[in-house]
Amino acid sequence: MRFHKMIRFIPVLAILLLCGCASLSHVGHTGPQALTILHTNDHHGRFWKNSAGEYGLAVRKTLADAVRAEVLARGGHVLLLDAGDVNTGVPESDMLDAEPDIRGMNAMGYDAMAVGNHEFDNPLAILRKQERWMDFPLLAANIYDSSGQRLFAPWHLFRLRGLTVAVFGLTTESTAIVGNPEHVKGLVFRPAIDEARELVPRLRNQADVVIALTHLGFDESEHPGVPQTGSRVLARAVPGIDLIVDGHSHTQLDDPVLESGTVIVQAGEYGKYLGRVDLLWTGRQVRLTGGALLPVNLTEKVDGQTVPPTVPLADDPAMLALLTPFQEEGGEALQTVIGHGNGNFTADRAVTRSSQTALGTLACRALMEKTGADAAVMNSGGLRAGLPSGPITYKDVLTVKPFGNTICTVDMTGAELDEYLRQAASFTPGSGAFAQFGGVRFVLRGGAVSDVFVGEKPLDAGRMYTVAMESYLAGGGDGYPAVKGLQGFVDTGFVDADALREYIARHSPLDPAEYDSGGAVLRE
Repeated sequence: MRFHKMIRFIPVLAILLLCGCASLSHVGHTGPQALTILHTNDHHGRFWKNSAGEYGLAVRKTLADAVRAEVLARGGHVLLLDAGDVNTGVPESDMLDAEPDIRGMNAMGYDAMAVGNHEFDNPLAILRKQERWMDFPLLAANIYDSSGQRLFAPWHLFRLRGLTVAVFGLTTESTAIVGNPEHVKGLVFRPAIDEARELVPRLRNQADVVIALTHLGFDESEHPGVPQTGSRVLARAVPGIDLIVDGHSHTQLDDPVLESGTVIVQAGEYGKYLGRVDLLWTGRQVRLTGGALLPVNLTEKVDGQTVPPTVPLADDPAMLALLTPFQEEGGEALQTVIGHGNGNFTADRAVTRSSQTALGTLACRALMEKTGADAAVMNSGGLRAGLPSGPITYKDVLTVKPFGNTICTVDMTGAELDEYLRQAASFTPGSGAFAQFGGVRFVLRGGAVSDVFVGEKPLDAGRMYTVAMESYLAGGGDGYPAVKGLQGFVDTGFVDADALREYIARHSPLDPAEYDSGGAVLRE
């Protein structure tokens, strides 16, 4: 059920709404207390503003400080929470293990963060280093090691003046499947509902307000066929949670959602919005009194033109001073040599868009190695530049793959793969849709596919195969068959350029001749 449309908060002078309240059952002490939760999720390395001047931690701090001052001035309490996935998405952050993001979050005064699935894009040693950088607890109640011990703190009690707030963390169970296999090996992601059913009654005895800080996703299942508990399912299954601050699905909930007596909020992605939800603890129950998403210098499209906000918020000077060296260091890191080529991997349009190339095969193999897929496909228009002979830098990789697509996989029977190959191979030579393949070879004759091999074995019509592609194609880009949402579809969240960078570093020096025939399509 959705609330009726609420009055939006003015970003700097937000007003507590005292109407249209939803009551949440709770038995506690007397004495009304106002609690404002500021929240973000799925930050993904966006510590710095983008080219349009949108978002970034320096502006986010300006906005958060204004709201915090307003709430404290009228005697309320404020907690600033993040629902996970600080990692993966921007090279300047990725190259520095998200240190600028975490240092910036410290400076903003974040109170807690949930563990997201992309926290496992890095080895556990990196995650532990990130945890040491944090001045706030990293929470996940349902992640265990092989000995049965929790990997992170399950909850944290905030003892505010006259009010005790319990915040516990949950991470999507799908991390065990979509996470990097090397980094989640030996870890157990217990069902979120089971864990919450054990924790909530205990926390209700200790706290006036119970908040679930979750990286679960809003819907029941983001990936068909992949085990996953959504925040709405959690609210229906586990009574006693006053508020769920959610992430993972990048859902923009403009208004709070009420589900079975529990309020659910989620603030989109990348820090585009600072979420705000206002609660009032009356001594007997918790009431929702307002909620909205506060835009962080977002632009608008008017008649096809980008229009900045009328009165843009200023960067916080101290935050800007903190982050600038990281941005500069990240830029320098892009010049770091990651590998070498024993020849040029050309991306000449006349060649790449009419035949299988060494660069296309290389890029497809990178997708396969990252995901363990049996085959891969990509459009030639997604290869924007070649790789040089000699030293190869991360900046070179980003010129090849500049779009930041994520890597997706989908399971297909041999018969389905045969048909998919037919459609993918049917695009006219010379177009950006012209396909590059990895892991397969076949003959295309008169629009029909024959003599298909996957790896070194003939295609088995009854066997299941995993096919990797970028999110652009998975969604039907360039006219490809859309596979997003099909049974067995997974958006891994891994960025294509990062996968290519890792592959180059692992297999250097690269010889174009070794990639000339791989994945070749023979047309007769």
